[in-house]
Amino acid sequence: MSKLAEVSSDPILKEYSQGAAQSATSAVADFLAPTVPVATLTGRYKEYTQKNRFRIPNTARALGGSATQIGFSAKDKTFNCEPHALDFPVDNLEKIETADLMNVMQEGADLVAAAAALAHEKKVIDAALAAMGNGTALAITAGDDIIDQIDKKITAVIKAAKYGGLMGVGVIFGAGAYRVAKNHPSVKSRFVAGGKGQFAVPTIEQFSQLLMATPDVRLSLMCYDDAPEGLAEDIQFTLDGDILVFARMANPTRFDPSFMKTFRLRGQFMVPGTYQKEDGRGEVAKYDWSEDVQVTNEEAAERLTVALN
Repeated sequence: MSKLAEVSSDPILKEYSQGAAQSATSAVADFLAPTVPVATLTGRYKEYTQKNRFRIPNTARALGGSATQIGFSAKDKTFNCEPHALDFPVDNLEKIETADLMNVMQEGADLVAAAAALAHEKKVIDAALAAMGNGTALAITAGDDIIDQIDKKITAVIKAAKYGGLMGVGVIFGAGAYRVAKNHPSVKSRFVAGGKGQFAVPTIEQFSQLLMATPDVRLSLMCYDDAPEGLAEDIQFTLDGDILVFARMANPTRFDPSFMKTFRLRGQFMVPGTYQKEDGRGEVAKYDWSEDVQVTNEEAAERLTVALN
């Protein structure tokens, strides 16, 4: 076994790699599609639709009678945690001491975790927008009330989830949508300055206090280059003129009616390993994981679009 292979099998490195992955996880991606740890690569989960709505179970049981079952059936959807991986080549192995190899592998874990987090966030946001469709235009003339319009969407999401106070509500502002919202008269008028020369600036955190049910509110600032390779770059926000309102749980299960979830194999996130290069001249540090992003309750989400100028 090579020195790098010995280091890659060290439990300390595995723990470090998983910690790096958790630290690098996009706050927006994990907010929109939080992780459901699962025991197997494939399994059942509940998908809620107009035809298959969430219903509060009847917990009463007659003496000698059967209890209501809330498990899974063949009619439920199947998740499939497909493999993902990124590699980190390591040069000049013979000149690196074992202690230094641990540092090299940890550096690789940091780099891979950051890149994986960006890829995951783009995937989650794309899936969310596809599920939500075109959305509803937010009215933004001076006489319109932005807060009331978002409150109506929050109400609709709560009704669609049918999970009562157990279910949280999330709100994500795109960069452009937040710029318009925070400068709108209906928002500014709710912030009163303390005295002469003082002024109040609404922050993203304070939007939670303005909205019904005080939802968790986040701001998405992820960018990507939309230009084909070889052409001048065209930097776009993944979310720009959008406001997403959706049902979510911080710790979802395979059963609850959250809008989105990310199924991940328990204890197998960002597993380190190594392999030899094809030319036999070196080794590559590899990091593997499995996941499946699913929209589990399309009805429990609303999209508002903002005309930007």
